[in-house]
Amino acid sequence: MNMTMIARTMALTSSLDQAVALPEQRLAELFDAHHERLYRLARRLAANRDDARDLVQETYLRAAQSLASVPAGRANEEAWLVRVLINLCRDRWRQQAVRRRLAPTAHATPTTVGSGEAAAIARAIIWRALEQLPPRRRAIIVMCELEGLPIPSIAQTLGVTTVTVRWHLSKGRRELARVIGMQGSTEP
Repeated sequence: MNMTMIARTMALTSSLDQAVALPEQRLAELFDAHHERLYRLARRLAANRDDARDLVQETYLRAAQSLASVPAGRANEEAWLVRVLINLCRDRWRQQAVRRRLAPTAHATPTTVGSGEAAAIARAIIWRALEQLPPRRRAIIVMCELEGLPIPSIAQTLGVTTVTVRWHLSKGRRELARVIGMQGSTEP
């Protein structure tokens, strides 16, 4: 009888150890499988490397907090993580927009590291133009134009229709051209 109790206790302890290790293992697997892709996307959505790293870290923090809601399957996991990252970006963009409205002189253009003055000026103009787009449109433009993702993939990732993605792309491209044209005419 005593041996049976010991065996049951050991089996229960072993299953508890596995249950505790599984979330940590799942999070590690998510990180290994998707961190490079998320960082590339975050780098294109954020003004600098530090902001991109913060976005990826916060994405995984959200995943750790609600690991049960992360769907199974590599494509589904990635779509969920990308949506979280984009939502975090949208929240930051909204916060920045509020700060710009409250203190317009505090807003600075992003710093760029380039191979020349012309490249730095071009990147600054593009960043200023992207900052003027609504968050969803900005994310779609970045995913399509900079990440090179196909429209159906963007639609699936964001949970919208392909028609919606095409509409945002069309409208976003026109807005970017208008803003860049205005900024180019004010530059010396």
